[in-house]
Amino acid sequence: MKAAVYSKGPSGKILEIKDLEQPVPNSNEVLIRVCAASVNPLDWRMKRHRPGVDVAGQVVAVGTTVTQFKTGDAVLGACAAAFAEYACAAEGKLVRKPETVSFEQAAAVPVAGLTALQALRDKGNLQAGQRVLINGAAGGVGTFSVQIAKSLEANVTAVCSTKNVEPVRSLGADRVIDYTAQDFTQDSERYDLLLDNVGNRTLSAMRRVLSPRGKCVMAGAPKTLWAVFTRVLKAFAWSLFSRKKFTFFIAKLNRADLDTLSGLITSGKLTPVIDRCYPLAEAAGALTYMEEGHARAKVVITMQ
Repeated sequence: MKAAVYSKGPSGKILEIKDLEQPVPNSNEVLIRVCAASVNPLDWRMKRHRPGVDVAGQVVAVGTTVTQFKTGDAVLGACAAAFAEYACAAEGKLVRKPETVSFEQAAAVPVAGLTALQALRDKGNLQAGQRVLINGAAGGVGTFSVQIAKSLEANVTAVCSTKNVEPVRSLGADRVIDYTAQDFTQDSERYDLLLDNVGNRTLSAMRRVLSPRGKCVMAGAPKTLWAVFTRVLKAFAWSLFSRKKFTFFIAKLNRADLDTLSGLITSGKLTPVIDRCYPLAEAAGALTYMEEGHARAKVVITMQ
């Protein structure tokens, strides 16, 4: 099978397409013929040997203890090494693909969708009628966040660039701030929750727009590890001595929340948004495009 693999190059790791043996599922796994996989920051930040976490495809074999899926089922979820024609995934990390979306849209869901859902519902405890500001509303997590926040009946202010104002508004945002024309940290409004998907504003600046007991959930981060470490320490320290709480957040994969996302899709409350699709042969170009930071919504790798 064809698969994307990081190899050592003259100036660092490079992503190449190689021929590898088809994997064999363990007893609690299914073998998936991958139809699509989406790109996440982890894929270009960490440069692991075999990239790809989000997956959508068809089950072609099941392990001996698997009871939830059978050959031929269309599924979405998470696995290791998804940038390949075949991949193995644990039964507990998959759900059936909603019939209303394509495999490409389904592949966009797991990491970004879970991050948005858990950040808003669990870490932010967003309630109906509350005001939430979403920084980075046009990105992968952002496009899910706007729609999920509206499904929770919140009042949504979205921050994005000029070209993305209308697409983000079409997702249901009540108000859209163009960051090229206005600094949201100077906004006169106060928010119960600020979901930061970018990490491009200081904590003190974001603190200004929070209500007295407001929360800031940080799902995005600066590119350097030192900057991330410093930000996490500041968030922890500030939260100890202030009613305004700052939380750095990484999503946790679980089937129940994947089912929740699937239900929102089926009900029409959530539509995965895709910026571009790349064939597996051009996976390196897809990661470069994502790393440049200008992608709107999700970038997807497709198998031919």
